[in-house]
Amino acid sequence: MLVAGAAVAAVVLMAAGGDDSPDDKPGSSASSSPSPTLSLPSELPSKLPSEVPTKLPSQFPTELPSEFPSGLASLIPSLAADEVPYYTLQAGDCFDTDAARPGQAAKRSCREPHDAEVAKVAELEGDYATDSALNKAASALCERTLDSKAESQPEDTVRGTLVQYPDTTGYRVGIDDVACSLAADTGAGSRKLTQPLT
Repeated sequence: MLVAGAAVAAVVLMAAGGDDSPDDKPGSSASSSPSPTLSLPSELPSKLPSEVPTKLPSQFPTELPSEFPSGLASLIPSLAADEVPYYTLQAGDCFDTDAARPGQAAKRSCREPHDAEVAKVAELEGDYATDSALNKAASALCERTLDSKAESQPEDTVRGTLVQYPDTTGYRVGIDDVACSLAADTGAGSRKLTQPLT
């Protein structure tokens, strides 16, 4: 805006000073020279649009995908009424396991018969390209805690450990919890814990 105003002023000055007509007299008043004027609109628009669309489209897409993309379905467990994904367990939770559903835990009262109790929940960090590497890292996170907790239990109470961790697919989407648990029995044994760990 300032540049345009300066250009207009320069043009006006050149036109006023370049006239060599004999009628010009030295010392004539400045009022006889044309002077630029600036005019602004005196009124702003008095009406703004008053109608805002109020109707939403009545047709929404009816054909939505019915299946998850390949690989994601395995991350969404189909649970029985009392089952939870292992990564939602907290220290002190007691649960039963099912070899056919390794990522699941059926929560139980610690005062009722149960397969295992979570001693610690740890978090994996770093990059792991294989399930084997995740297994090794998860076991290392649990080892010291489980050894110490097992030593403080009454004799013949616990007979094994259970380390639950994500596979590489789960880890890539952000599941990084490891549940470190002590178990009454390993494998398909029928022994149960019947009270909370000490």
